[in-house]
Amino acid sequence: MARTDRREIAMRIVIDTPVAGVLHSLQARDGHPLDPKSSGAGEPLAFDFTIGVAPGPKFFGDQVRREGAERRFVYIRIGQAAGDPSSPWTRRMKIDIHDIDQHLLDSAASDGRRIEISVNGTGKDSTPACATVPPMARRLV
Repeated sequence: MARTDRREIAMRIVIDTPVAGVLHSLQARDGHPLDPKSSGAGEPLAFDFTIGVAPGPKFFGDQVRREGAERRFVYIRIGQAAGDPSSPWTRRMKIDIHDIDQHLLDSAASDGRRIEISVNGTGKDSTPACATVPPMARRLV
């Protein structure tokens, strides 16, 4: 597949209701924290990045991780994993992107808007959400 078949799409992950004071970050290509930030009072955190999408769809980019032949996702690092050695948590959120609707991908690519994925940042036990976190919403912004 030629690189010219790839389209660049702007993405945003919004962590709604994160646990206040807990550091979150994207996971960089080398596995280290990227763009760490924390919420002072539980306000949402937003992480912007770009992915490449080719026919199939197939997903590429510094933040895109893979599991098996089809699953593609983005990691959000939490607590110690995000660079805060004093945090009681060392976690990651796995946010799936392989199942983004083709219409949403096409719309984002054609008009240059961003795909925003919102997830709940607090688990049922009131600690930072981790493991696979289902999207609350996916939309163009």
